[in-house]
Amino acid sequence: MNSLDAGARRAILDAADSLRDETLDWLFRLVRCPSTLGNEAPALNEMERLYRRLGLSPFRVPTVPEQLKDHPGFSPPLISYEGRDNVAAIHRPKAAKGRSLVLQGHVDVVPEGAADMWETPPYVPSIRDGRVYGRGAGDMKAGVVSYCMAFEALRRAGLQPAAEVQLQAVIEEECTGNGALATMLAMPRADAAIIPEPGPGVDAYYSAEVGVVWAWVTVSGRPAHVRDMQSGINAIEAANVIAAAFKDYEAERNRAENIHAAFHGVNHPVNVNFGTIQGGEWNSSVATRCRIGMRVGVMLGYPARRVREDIERLVARAATDERLRGTQVKLEFKGFMAEACELSVETDIGRLCRRSYAEATGRELRGMPILGLTDARHFVLHGEIPCMVFGPDAQEIHGIDESVGIESLHGITRSIALTMAEWCGVESA
Repeated sequence: MNSLDAGARRAILDAADSLRDETLDWLFRLVRCPSTLGNEAPALNEMERLYRRLGLSPFRVPTVPEQLKDHPGFSPPLISYEGRDNVAAIHRPKAAKGRSLVLQGHVDVVPEGAADMWETPPYVPSIRDGRVYGRGAGDMKAGVVSYCMAFEALRRAGLQPAAEVQLQAVIEEECTGNGALATMLAMPRADAAIIPEPGPGVDAYYSAEVGVVWAWVTVSGRPAHVRDMQSGINAIEAANVIAAAFKDYEAERNRAENIHAAFHGVNHPVNVNFGTIQGGEWNSSVATRCRIGMRVGVMLGYPARRVREDIERLVARAATDERLRGTQVKLEFKGFMAEACELSVETDIGRLCRRSYAEATGRELRGMPILGLTDARHFVLHGEIPCMVFGPDAQEIHGIDESVGIESLHGITRSIALTMAEWCGVESA
């Protein structure tokens, strides 16, 4: 580890504090981009501009399924990757003396849901009570801006990292993780990675995360006029029978003996969620077809492959139910096929991040397992790169009135700046 003298530390922290207005400006610019699946291009363009603002030369990294399909971290994509290339940049020092580092974050966001339920429009960022509101403000555009401002803080202090630093802005963290996988594989192997994903309302780093499998079930029934509904087979009602078949499975996977020690004390860590439904044609017609999308959690120690097999078995069994006689049932796997991951903090980067956070904020980070997943699994499971995941305080992510705390955001910027300076070492800019 490279020692950092007191003068340099003070200069870096002062420089980070001087970037508060610019931090919010860039966050607002990113939140204004409705970067849902397939619509990430404007946000990626903003990231290219931001990397150039940092004095770097950004470049695009394509996601090519044909090149990734045999990799264990690959997930079946939902749509084409044309026009949606990831953006990256690499800082190279004058003389490499320290350890290399990846600063990574995703620019994609989940849909805003019922926009009329938001207090302010989801893609019009606003500040209320010390928080920035908007879809993606917390998950995770604030984190992306924070690592960029941390890099800029060193430059403003007259310094730069004395090791290679990769900055990566990726897509599809919310549905496949393929953007992160493609970018990691395209870049030189680094000594460590930091992903400033949103904090869970407390000062915490992610100690473990579940895996996820996405599946889609399409039921085709037999249409009829409602006056003769007994002669038809309602696909929507049939789909509900299949969804109900997962209740006992969810309970079984949450039994104490099936929970990994990393998740002990967490209530109901394995969740089965039916998040989408498309079906029917007319209120007075028996529905012909219904498609439901599910997300099934994967516990540490229980491979995603086995969860896929469980889903196949449960759907096949439900299809034999008397209420589904005469239907056609189709099962597809698109989106996440992701393993659970333990994120050890007892690494050099983990210890340094915790120490830097304490110095930058006056508070301590504590470990917390999460019931979602991040792109960190690619670095840890597939790149053998230790990864620390901690970020600003975010609330209502994936919900209504998503927000991020401004002071927390600045604290993360200060923390990453100190970590980068000590991990990589510094030289004159």
